[in-house]
Amino acid sequence: MPDKATATDVVELILDDHRRMEDLFRQMRSVEAERADALRKFAGLLVAHALAEEAEVYPALRRYRDIDNDEVEHGVEEHEEGNEALLALLEVDEVGSDDWDEKLEKLVEAVAHHTDEEERTILNGARENVAMERREELGAAFTKERARHLDADCGSIDNVRRLVKD
Repeated sequence: MPDKATATDVVELILDDHRRMEDLFRQMRSVEAERADALRKFAGLLVAHALAEEAEVYPALRRYRDIDNDEVEHGVEEHEEGNEALLALLEVDEVGSDDWDEKLEKLVEAVAHHTDEEERTILNGARENVAMERREELGAAFTKERARHLDADCGSIDNVRRLVKD
């Protein structure tokens, strides 16, 4: 049986982010939570996570024969769809309005679809085909790149607009 993955394993780091996104979705749905704050945190995490995957993780995984490059490309497309859904929610004026709820559910649907697919295809492929040492190297690079984007306020509405436009 393989050793339990360490906290620096890129697969576990990505999974941790996915679970954090799910927690933030619950907060954004709750009338008792600080929904605007949860959206701000979610926006930064989603954008930083996707940019770090695209810069550090996806290019490295494309090199592995048993990881489906079409799935990696599809993951990038789904990041773009997530950014579009995020922008639509960020542009809603009133937190908790019907428009907010509708745009939030579209965002949840886009992100949940992506994380489910990514976990079943790309991340399982990485678990099976990428040595732990390499996964830890990728984890360090992913963490550094994600932090760089978070520090730059990557989830701001202006930045998300720029990403969607590009």
